[in-house]
Parts: sequence; structure tokens; C-alpha cells
Amino acid sequence: MVKIAIINPAFEVSYWGLEHAQPMLGRRANMPVASLPLLAALTPPEYDVTLIDENVEPIDFDALADFDLVGVTGMSVQRFRMAEILQELKARDIFVALGGPWVTVEEEYFEDLADVIFIGEAETTWPQFLAEWQAGTHQYRYEQAERTDMSTVPTPRHDLLKNNHYMFGSLQFSRGCPFQCEFCDIIVTFGRKPRIKQPSQIIDELECLRREGLRIAFIVDDNLIGNKRGIKPVLQEVAKWQEDNGYPLAFSTEASLDLCEDEELMELMARCNIQSVFIGIETPNEESLKETKKFQNVREKGGTMLEKIHQIQDFGIEVWCGLIVGFDNDTTEIFEIQKTFLKESRIAHAMIGLLHAIPKTPLHARLQAEGRLDLDDDQAFGTNVIPKQMSRAELRDGYIETMQHAYQPDVYFDRLDRLFIEGGFRTRVFDTEHFRKRPLLRFRQATFYFAGFAVLFWRLMRHTPDRDLRKIYRRRILNVVRRRLSDPAIYFYYVIKCAMHYHHHKMTADIIEHPDTFVSTIGKSMRTNPAAKPVGVSMQLPVLAK
Repeated sequence: MVKIAIINPAFEVSYWGLEHAQPMLGRRANMPVASLPLLAALTPPEYDVTLIDENVEPIDFDALADFDLVGVTGMSVQRFRMAEILQELKARDIFVALGGPWVTVEEEYFEDLADVIFIGEAETTWPQFLAEWQAGTHQYRYEQAERTDMSTVPTPRHDLLKNNHYMFGSLQFSRGCPFQCEFCDIIVTFGRKPRIKQPSQIIDELECLRREGLRIAFIVDDNLIGNKRGIKPVLQEVAKWQEDNGYPLAFSTEASLDLCEDEELMELMARCNIQSVFIGIETPNEESLKETKKFQNVREKGGTMLEKIHQIQDFGIEVWCGLIVGFDNDTTEIFEIQKTFLKESRIAHAMIGLLHAIPKTPLHARLQAEGRLDLDDDQAFGTNVIPKQMSRAELRDGYIETMQHAYQPDVYFDRLDRLFIEGGFRTRVFDTEHFRKRPLLRFRQATFYFAGFAVLFWRLMRHTPDRDLRKIYRRRILNVVRRRLSDPAIYFYYVIKCAMHYHHHKMTADIIEHPDTFVSTIGKSMRTNPAAKPVGVSMQLPVLAK
């Protein structure tokens, strides 16, 4: 039998990677990239497929010599490790297939380190290549002529992953986004017409995740509500599956800010047990939003951005967000503006990134024409963008100071408490009609969250090395338990947020202690396009791009 290994390289420490928090949570990585199990599902059954995620296990290069083919995928933030892996494989004369988001936008980056490359989606080109490779007639470059028909996508082979090492599972409902944000590569790769799977496909994948014992999963769509009319029937089926099976899974996802305009849609998401949503807020500077063509964030319908965020929070869906500094309309005042906005938004988790121009995006083309791109692959200022109204040093230093401020313990927990204690935030699913009518279901869910809280609290106290932080965490947690005693889901998630805070706090402490070393790797360890996908949660799809 032909043996194939597919590798996802290690990420460097990143905002969403939560590397510093993993020991507290008893895991090695936050979640698997979507490309590995999907590629395995696309591979004909006569092949023996092994999935290797370097984030949870080391690569045994000696063992790879026994494989007939090794596939490597990766994002822009993994490109340096990808190059190292490819060089090692080439030195061992191993046949290599290469794909993923980075090679999709930079085809020449790895020069002659791969025997075959895949551009974009690969639902048809991967099986095509395998047949041609077996026949000795394969090409060097594969790119689909048409975008994938999502109704043909098979159920990913989650069973081939080491799921016990991940905090969350991952799955996908749709691809594509209708908007036109200048910096985003999603619309370049997946287009502006959202394509949605059939409900039956999604239910099959939910059953697969359930069999693997996962309880929390991230829906990796770049904009779950890109086609509101089309996604509603899907969500209705997912909600029914949850209700019929006693709500075995809790979800997070990504969506656009106009979610607040559709209460029916929010209610369906709540019934599906989607408890939090990542939104590309980017900036409170409306001129910058218009500049980058993020018009959906400046529409008057629904009120101001803060009012829209509060509407979603008050409905019972927590908001996480991406913020960006370095737009052409940003001056050095943007850093204080972002701090104030973050405080008033009550958003605990905000990935603040430097504007970065990804190849093949409209932003990259525009800045290249203006001579405002740093073409060095290892940018000294953390981004390839040369800002317009401040120096590169001012942008870098302002970014570092903003990140440091955002994750100072008092600042972070004040935001969290404004939502969870003062705001009385309650996850909407527990107030749906289905839950209200089923006391036994409410009891089972409360038992799960209380038990999870006890375990995670013990791990947090044991694995937080900083004594002062342990005191802060203990005091804050006991306060939320006292104030929200009847809602164990709240203090379960509050403990997780303490662990996440430790990761972010440790990252920012490293920035301050080693600014030169760290800043030189900002572009490597953080995807600076948070709206497109946060690092560490970014789901690469079949040897392809995401």
C-alpha cells in the first residue's frame, strides 16, 4: 500500500496559539488545522495516510524515509519552519507535495524545494494528482479551474488526528465572504460568493467530532453569515441536532458586525450553541475603515460600532475581535483611540495587529505601486507596510505599548468584569425555549460546567508560575463565582479566560524584555490580518489556502 504523510508545521508563539496557557489546560495545541483531516478524506482508500501536526508531536524525519509521498501545508506565519522542513525532506530525497495559503500567494517562495505545488483549493486537484502521480504523468503545478462545489466535500477524517492533545475541534460550514476589505486574502482565494455545505454534510461531521469525544469546536468559516439567507436553513438543522442529542457540542465562530441586524439569525446561532463570535472590528477610525473598504462596519443601520457590539453581547453571544493599527488614515493618536474603544467595547479578547500587505491582495498591489512595501522577508519593524502618517518606529512602538496596556491584569479583568459581572452577560443558549422546558438538560449542563470549572481552577493554580498573578486570578474568579453562583458556565469560561490572560500577559512581557528580538518576529508569529483569520486558529484547507 502506498504510504502518504501530511505535515502541518509548528507555529511560532502567537496570540491565538495560547502556547503559554496549554500546560494549564492540559493540552499541547488549541485546535487542528482543517487541511489535515480533509486531505485525508480526499485521498482514495487504497492509500495509507498519516497526519502529522508538529504542534502536538515532533516530526520523525527518519521515519518519513519510509513514506512514498510527504505533503506539507502552511500559512504565511509558518513559512520559515516550512522552509526548514522542506530542506530536510529534500536532503533525504523524499518526494514532496506542497500547498497551503502561503504558496498560494507566493508560488516562487520555496523555489525548487517541492516536487509538486498546489494553488488554492484542492478538492479536485489532489485526487487528480494522486492518479497522475501513480501513472508517472503528474504535473508540477496544480490549480483548480473552478471553485469547489461545497456539496461534494467529504467528511474530514478527524479520527486520524490526535484529538486528545487539542483544546477544541474544528469544522467548516462555508467558504467565501461577500465583502471587499482591501487587506484580506480570503476573497482572493475563496471569492466573494459564499458557498455553503449541505446540512447533511455538516451533521455527519458533527457526529464525527462527537465520536472523538470533543465538547467544544470552532466553526472556521471566515464569515459564517456571509450568505444570511443561505445559512439559516443550515443552522436550523444544526440546532435540531443539538436539541435531539442533548447539546453535546459548544461552538465559537467568525462573523461580520452586521450580525446584530438580524435577531432571527442570532437566535438560530444561540440554538446551535454558538457562544462566542470573532468579528473583524479593525479600528474605530471611520476614515480608515472607508479607506480599506470595510463599509459593513460604518453602515448607519444598527447604530455605532460600540452599540452594535453591545447588541450582540446583550443578546447573549460573546464578542472577540481583531484590531489593526497602521492604516493610511492612522496617526500616532490611534493607539490611545484603540485603548479607549477596547475598554468601552467590553471585549476581553482582542488581537491587535499591525497592518500587513499579503501578496495578491488589493492592498499589496496599491502599496507596491506607491513604493510603500518593505520587500525584506524578515521585516525589522514587524510589517511590510510603510505607514503614511507616522514613522515605522512610531508604528512599532505604539503597537507594542497598546498590546502591553491591553493585557495588564487590571485593564484586562476590568473589561471582562464589565461584561460578566456589571453587564450580567449570560450565554443565550441557556435561555432558549428548549432549555427552559428541560430541567434535566439544564442540570446536566450545569454539572458539566461545574466539574470543568473545578478541574481547570486546580490546574490554573498549580501551573501559573507567577505568585502575584495567581493571587489576582484567585481573587477575580472567587468574585465572579460569588456574584454569578447560579451560572457555572460563566465561571467555567472565566477560568479559561484567566489562562488565556496568562498567555497574552507572558507574550507582552517578552516584548518588553526583548523588544528587538520579538519585534523582528511579529510578522512571523502573528498573522497581522486578524479579520481574515487569527493565528493559531487559522484553518488551512486542502493543501490549499484558507
